[in-house]
Amino acid sequence: MNLGLETLAVRIERHCQNALEVATFLNDTSDIQAVYYLGLKTDRYHERMKKYTPEGASGVISFDIAGGKERAIKFMDALKLASNVVHVADIRTCVLYPASETHRQLTDEQLKDAGITPGLIRLSIGLEDIEDIIEDIRQAFDASRA
Repeated sequence: MNLGLETLAVRIERHCQNALEVATFLNDTSDIQAVYYLGLKTDRYHERMKKYTPEGASGVISFDIAGGKERAIKFMDALKLASNVVHVADIRTCVLYPASETHRQLTDEQLKDAGITPGLIRLSIGLEDIEDIIEDIRQAFDASRA
């Protein structure tokens, strides 16, 4: 059996727990215009998530930062713990900018139709200590305001 599969259930539980805490933090942050995370009770698909994945939503969060692309890039560049990579589900927290990474082939109109705004950032939450993750996000918000 693959060694990664042996610990998958434990890792997924931690991804989901950490992601819910980060999403809750983001949801209460004035720098954010919207948080997209099924684990939040305010998410329009939350009831479906509880039905189909009762153990947790996922480790991936998307959010719109106020200030558009310039602020999003500034925020991402200021992160110290999170790595800027184009994949998800790593044990380390990762960040990406969908408009120029995963969806770079789309036109501006197609991006808009897909809900990919200039301020959209995607976080794949890792297994690090939750306080370290939140502090990294907090300091990146502070740095991106300057």
